[in-house]
Amino acid sequence: MFSVTVRDHMMVAHSFRGEVFGPAQRLHGATFVVDATFRRTELDADGIVVDIGRATEELRAILAELTYRNLDDEPAFAGVNTTTEVLCRTVADRLAERAHAGGLGPGARELAGITVTLHESHIAWASYERSL
Repeated sequence: MFSVTVRDHMMVAHSFRGEVFGPAQRLHGATFVVDATFRRTELDADGIVVDIGRATEELRAILAELTYRNLDDEPAFAGVNTTTEVLCRTVADRLAERAHAGGLGPGARELAGITVTLHESHIAWASYERSL
């Protein structure tokens, strides 16, 4: 399996419901380093997994929809705790939609999967992996 990873970041505000979250139940900010890894079993005719430039642009566009926002106010997250894990799935699903729509180029239609990792810090991160 071949893979290519692109990286960006986002800054959000949010709060959580549930005692398990302790002080994070209050509104707080978070800055995430975001890695998006694209996988495929064979390289395309150009010898690549995915166009890195397009992958970077699409990741940046998705993160622009989330960054500098209070996620508690976003309709897409109504009633949802926007945990790191949930945000990983959200970014991965949006990347998958863009891949299927051709936003990553025609070769991306042969991608086998996408993994998105959000790094909360140098000691904690979460990932979501999905097939395409």
